[in-house]
Amino acid sequence: ATLVRHLPEETDLAEFLQRPALLWIHGMTDYFFHTEFAEFFHSQGYAIYALDLRKCGRSHRPGQLWHYVSDLSYYFPDLNAATDIITAQHHPAFFPVAHSTGGLITPLWLDHMRKTAPDRHAQITGLILNSPWLDMMHPPRLVKAARPVINWLGRRQPLRVLPSDGLGTYGRSIHRDHEGEWNFDVTLKPIEGHRKNVGWLRAIMAGHVAIHRDTINVDMDVLTLCSATSYLTRKEGPEIHSNDAVLDVEHIKKWSPHLSRPGSRVTVRPLDGARHDVFLSLKPVREQAQTVMLDWLKTRGNDHTSGLEHSNP
Repeated sequence: ATLVRHLPEETDLAEFLQRPALLWIHGMTDYFFHTEFAEFFHSQGYAIYALDLRKCGRSHRPGQLWHYVSDLSYYFPDLNAATDIITAQHHPAFFPVAHSTGGLITPLWLDHMRKTAPDRHAQITGLILNSPWLDMMHPPRLVKAARPVINWLGRRQPLRVLPSDGLGTYGRSIHRDHEGEWNFDVTLKPIEGHRKNVGWLRAIMAGHVAIHRDTINVDMDVLTLCSATSYLTRKEGPEIHSNDAVLDVEHIKKWSPHLSRPGSRVTVRPLDGARHDVFLSLKPVREQAQTVMLDWLKTRGNDHTSGLEHSNP
């Protein structure tokens, strides 16, 4: 895994360590390239870190299958190590910010840590989810019928390659060489997405089942940001720029309140016109996402050095 931080040259290190910390955790076919996000929240008094998980982004090594794991718990040591490094700096508060697949992995990790490492869990102030992947984006009957097949194939042929998921339309909508604004490395984040394997999908679906059975409890305040609407036809068109073109946002709205007990600890904020990654939305929408997140953070565990009121979550 690779941990990076946003530390401009003019920033005093001692002052940086007095800031509340945010840790960005990316999704599938993804890595941290969100300079605008880092610059904005740095300007608001936050210390910005980001983690590229094993086999992902900057962490990928020759011979590895991009993003492949057969069990999402294999990411837990990466997240533990990043947490220990960040909390050892004695920031006054610490918030993971997890996107898409990262938004599935992170609640599973926090629940496991709550049960097995309560002292480390207590170091985390709250959780922010950016369009978390909490269910398959297909009709429930189809998913139910497919699950035993995926389980069987995932055990016996875990490296079998899945058919293309047609997400190139989303990739083109955000990259500046196509229809978007963002300059990301298409080796680390290909426009058409990395190939995906059956064993990986089996791990994803197992994570979904754990959430749907209400066995997951992150035991902290949660903010979920997502688009108000989805556009899942995989076709080009203006709708691609103002909807979630990857996930069904109704699933996000449905399952997010199940992540922490009681459900009232979870705030779900759909944003009109948001893309799948809300912080890559068109400028007015991503600025709204920044404001919503900042307002939520202001009431949760911030130190006086950030210029925000300190309170316990």
